[in-house]
Amino acid sequence: MTRALLFTVFLAGLMVFGTSSAAWGAQLDARINPNDVSSPFKMNYQKTIFIEYPNGGQLFDELREKTWTISGTADSSNPGVQNLIKKLNENIADDGSQARISDLNVLYDIHLKGRNLNTSIDYKVIIEGTLTDYVITKDQVRTLVDLGWRGLSTNAEITIDGVDINHPINMLRVEEPLIYNVVSGTEAEEILSKNMIDADFILEQPLTNWHFLFDPTGINVDAGTFGLDETIAGFVVSSWTMGESSLREGRQVERVFEAEVTADQRYVFRTVQSSDQGNLYTIGFGALDILDGVEIAGVTPKPPEGYATTSTGDFPVMIVYGMAGVAAIAGGAFFMFSNRALKRQENEQGQTGIDPSRLVGYQTSASAGGYQTNRGEAQLRDESDYAQTRTLYEDTAPQEQLTPSVTSREEAACGCAASAEMSSECDCEMQGSCLCDGTCMCNADVCKDHVSSMR
Repeated sequence: MTRALLFTVFLAGLMVFGTSSAAWGAQLDARINPNDVSSPFKMNYQKTIFIEYPNGGQLFDELREKTWTISGTADSSNPGVQNLIKKLNENIADDGSQARISDLNVLYDIHLKGRNLNTSIDYKVIIEGTLTDYVITKDQVRTLVDLGWRGLSTNAEITIDGVDINHPINMLRVEEPLIYNVVSGTEAEEILSKNMIDADFILEQPLTNWHFLFDPTGINVDAGTFGLDETIAGFVVSSWTMGESSLREGRQVERVFEAEVTADQRYVFRTVQSSDQGNLYTIGFGALDILDGVEIAGVTPKPPEGYATTSTGDFPVMIVYGMAGVAAIAGGAFFMFSNRALKRQENEQGQTGIDPSRLVGYQTSASAGGYQTNRGEAQLRDESDYAQTRTLYEDTAPQEQLTPSVTSREEAACGCAASAEMSSECDCEMQGSCLCDGTCMCNADVCKDHVSSMR
């Protein structure tokens, strides 16, 4: 029963996580057109740093009322953006993909907010660009599209307008030297040195674990998102999404790193980055495959004949039937454990009450004329366990009982003895309802009257 309950709680919790969403650590959004040489993509990186000073100190005095923002944009003409394009393409090549980034725009926003208990620093870096060389081969039936480029990450310093947008520690060295001096040479410095531009998990999560859907009709509004004329309709659009907790992807949790630093006071540094998410779209029906260790999609204009109108690569079917099967198993386990617990409890308690084999029935009905009822009662065959079976009424105070007015044992024995044909007995004091024969010697007045009348 306990196991079944825990399993039910696990499933409920898994369903809750699966329907919840959070801010993103890294979010990919790309729309690939296999009929074109380039397609747009967007990547959003977010991270928050908390500096806690519960006991006050120099950082409390410095930060509690401080607020500032550093933000800016840059395009491919900026040397820092050009360096970022180079580093991202190198990382894509290291992952085995042939795709390349040809153009890029960068937006960065860093906001510090001081409070009495802690200070937060919110980092956001957004890159939007153009992807090329993603088509591996193409014929009249199918187009092979390279999807191994999606882990857009780099560990290099990316400096735009004098700000390293990739490593928070370098920005703090310039903007907040007091914080840098406190964390220098500590574990907190390692935490703050982790790169912002990191989408490795999006690549590490296989596309077969992503949620797959396709639209066989092609909504007109979607055409504009691919750079196509809105009058084009009827094309198939495939989509892969990741980031929600599920049986296939597993539970998605935020990445938290924490370190304590002891300087003039005890300080706590914590970085929080939520689970990554991805949205990948392509025109055509995409069937996943692997080529030379790189994930690809074989894209066709139409889905295979007989394929469902909407599908997730057997994902919804597996989940629906899988959850139904799990629920049936959990229900069966619950009743099985409940039945075992009930039987075990009955065995521990043993027999309750009086064993029916030790009871014997006695007839208690009386006759009047030709009518007799079938009333009776059960009594113990012996009195060995009388102390355990005696009734509550025997514990009450004794009550005055009516006794026959007889002068001897013999008179009481024959008192109002009924005729042999009736086969019954009645008390000498039946208030005039007694049937006696002429031999009765009971001294009760009622019996005397009956005897006299019969002589």
